[in-house]
Amino acid sequence: MLRRTVPILILASSGLLLFVSAFSPFTVGLQEIVLKWFNILAAVAFVLGAGNLLAVNLEQISSHRPGWAYSAITLAAFVGTLAVGMLKVGAVPNPMYPDVHFAGAHDDPQAPFGWIYGYMLVPLTSTMFALLAFYVASAAFRAFRAKNFEAILLLGTAFIILLSQTAAGMFLTGWIPEDSVFSFLRLDVIKRGITEYVQTAGMRAILIGIALGVAATSLRLIFGIDKSYLSKT
Repeated sequence: MLRRTVPILILASSGLLLFVSAFSPFTVGLQEIVLKWFNILAAVAFVLGAGNLLAVNLEQISSHRPGWAYSAITLAAFVGTLAVGMLKVGAVPNPMYPDVHFAGAHDDPQAPFGWIYGYMLVPLTSTMFALLAFYVASAAFRAFRAKNFEAILLLGTAFIILLSQTAAGMFLTGWIPEDSVFSFLRLDVIKRGITEYVQTAGMRAILIGIALGVAATSLRLIFGIDKSYLSKT
């Protein structure tokens, strides 16, 4: 019984305290304490995540499942980056404490950890998102079917945005003067209108819906209505 009641009480009291602190100046100190505890729990969650990463990939390597070589590369990169970062290998010395090794800046671009981040992680991330963009574009053109008005509107908007991002868009409508009465026919002007007005309005509606969903879920958790985060035992 206590294994279920105590977590609910801790969650409810912390949630109510953070909620009240937004309206009462008397709970600011308590809010800072709760946020510090949150940072501690987040650090513990990172440790659990690292342990799960090791367990899953080691099991993949030991069983020689398809793709186990990628798991080996993942573990090697994880262990190497963790060691370089925690031990501050090659850290740039701190001018105030030049003789203290751990006082140096490990995230400086000249340090190995900063070099790994700036010249390996960032290019790999950019490459992944670039490939993802082409995949999404090709999948969208295969999946879109102009069956109704909404589908036609979505397909036409996507076509305009993609065309305006290419040289063909400038070639087709770039000859229209920007200060003329027909400047609204330029693809770059149409794209700017879609992204600044139509897209912004849609995103705000989505964010409002997300905020209402988060508020409803938070209230269910605070009042103990939703116990999905607890085990059944």
